[in-house]
Parts: sequence; C-alpha cells; structure tokens
Amino acid sequence: MQTLRSLPTHFREQIDNAKALLRPYTKRAYLVGGSVRDMCLHVPLHDVDLEVYDMQPSLFDSVMQSIGAVGVGKSFFVYKLGNIDFSLPRVERKSGVGHTAFDVEVCNDEKEASKRRDFSMNAMMLNIFNEELLDFWGGMESIERKRIALIDAVRFKEDSLRVLRAIQFSARLGFKIEPKTLEVMQGICLDDLSRPRILWEFEKLFHASYLHYGLFYMYTLNIFEKCFTCKPPKRFLSIAKELASTSGNFQKTLQAYYFFYIVANRLGINPLMWFKRLDAPNHYLTTFKHQPFFDGEMSDEELYHVSLDMPISLWLGHYRKGIEKRAKVLGIWDEAFSGGISVQEVIQDGFTHKAIGLELRRRKIEKIKQLCEA
Repeated sequence: MQTLRSLPTHFREQIDNAKALLRPYTKRAYLVGGSVRDMCLHVPLHDVDLEVYDMQPSLFDSVMQSIGAVGVGKSFFVYKLGNIDFSLPRVERKSGVGHTAFDVEVCNDEKEASKRRDFSMNAMMLNIFNEELLDFWGGMESIERKRIALIDAVRFKEDSLRVLRAIQFSARLGFKIEPKTLEVMQGICLDDLSRPRILWEFEKLFHASYLHYGLFYMYTLNIFEKCFTCKPPKRFLSIAKELASTSGNFQKTLQAYYFFYIVANRLGINPLMWFKRLDAPNHYLTTFKHQPFFDGEMSDEELYHVSLDMPISLWLGHYRKGIEKRAKVLGIWDEAFSGGISVQEVIQDGFTHKAIGLELRRRKIEKIKQLCEA
C-alpha cells in the first residue's frame, strides 16, 4: 500500500494543509472510500474523501467556511476544497423510495460509520495523522483476492444503485463478485433508479479495462431485462471474448460507445433503441446515426462504402483486426472518401438542392466500383 509520503506532491500538500487545519480539534481524521482502495492498488488518485471525527456539525461548518470550502449538501455534512471532500462521519437510514431517500445523522464510531459503505474494499480508513489503517470488514483481504464483497446485506439492499456499482467496479478493476454478494444482488429490483443515473453508471463501465467482466455480470444479474426490457440469448461468452481481445484497439475519444456498439449489434438489436430507453444525451444518438455493423470479413468495397459518411477512424467497427491498416493504405483512415469528385462539379452539371448530395454520393459510389474492379 502507498504511504501518504508517496502520493503526488499536490495531494501531499493538500493533506498536510488539512492536518494543520484539523489538528487543534481532532486526531481522528481518515482518508476513506475509494481513495484508500486505490492506494492499496497503487492506482492514481483523482480526488480523496476525508472523514473528520470529534467535531460538532456547527464547528465543522464554521471551520470549513473559514477556509472557503464549498458545501456540496449541508444535510450530509460534506464540503469540497481542491481535491479533497471533507465530511463528518455519518450513518444513513432508509426513509423512502429511491436510492437517495435516506435520513442522515452524525456518528463518531469508526466501525459503525464504515458500515454504511457498499463493499469491504471501500470501507477501509487511513488516519492522516499516524497512518493507522482501520479495516473492520476485510477490505484488504478482498483486494488481495480480487473479490467484491458487501458488508451488510440488509443495508446493501436499501440502495439498488449498488448493483450497478458492483458491475462497473468489476469491469474497472478486474475483480469477481463474491458468490453471497451476487446472490443478494440478484434479488434487488432496479425500478427506483432514474434512467440518467443508470446510464451514468454504465458510462463508468464503458471506460473500463475489463469490459467482458461487466458483460458477464450484466447477463448474470439480468440487467438487460431490468434496464433494457429485452432478454438476450446466452451468447455472452463469445461477445465477452470479442470485448476482451479487441479492447486494445479502442480509441480513447470513442471509448464510451464501443460497448453498446458491439454488444447490441452482436445481439441483433439496434443500439439506438437502448439509448432511447435510457434517455441518453444527444451525442449518443448523433454518433450512432451512421454506424453500420459488419460480421465476418469485409471487402475493400464495403470499407470504402463506410467511408462515404465518415473517416474510418470515426467508425466504431475499426476495432477489428486489420481494419486500421487497410484503411490507411486506401487513404480513408483520417478522411472520408472523396474520389476526387467535388461539389462544384456536380453544381456545374446543373444539379440543385437535395439533388446535389444525391448525385455526389452516386458518383462516389461509381468511383468506388471502378477502383475495386481495377
């Protein structure tokens, strides 16, 4: 596990400032949640959560406001400054329907406060003053075994979002979900989750290194039925193999789209149906407007036809073996196919309005035919 001294300079400086700020009031301030997990995994940190004990809410609010920290939900006692989220330890009790319907109160017992976390790997606590690690629920063992395990089944069931979080953690970290945890998750309904929130969790999965893990658990937990109202055939092994073997060819700028492009098309489903089901932002609909899917070997002529609408670098099917190399040879990787035909030529021949585009495309197709017959 990394020590605080081994963190990047900007994190060390912010944590040192936090220690100086809190030292007059407490010696119990802990890094918690994903930041401790990522330190154990030697994964770069983006933000850190700091839980502060032994301070009354009124004093905590006053101290946070004195340094210009921004409140991000006063009822939850959370403030943000730089890369640090400062919060008071709390317990949450279900108070209604939905994953946000909880009553919250301060709790100064570390074990009890950590019990509200979803998984053992996210419940460890690291004291910023003496670097003592508190691990009440076997988080370190879970990390060593690459397992995702819940802490408390009753509390876990109160927040249905945790089902999707488990799936995206599995896809991000390459961890398997522990059998008892999986059994609990199978009985949780997701009807209380909003469509944008479901997509938000899926988007984290889209950028993951182990997409095939995510696909496996989506099948196992009936996520396709619960979120997309469709029951796919049991073909996840072949699709998972494709995701695992080709993800190295994915372009970072298009990362959010490959998962649905491959999975939906392999299942014979139009991806646009899924995006509409999830109320997806317009960039999904725009990107998928011209994204043909081909199975098996592609001819040069088919590759040229795809490039009529976009450079092959923007076509989501370019992840397949050999496509990028062939497209670069054909001159259509970075540029859509033009065939040396200009709009001006078409206009000079008397075409107007919509007919210009139709004739331009017809001539390009004719040029492609000539190239492929030569």
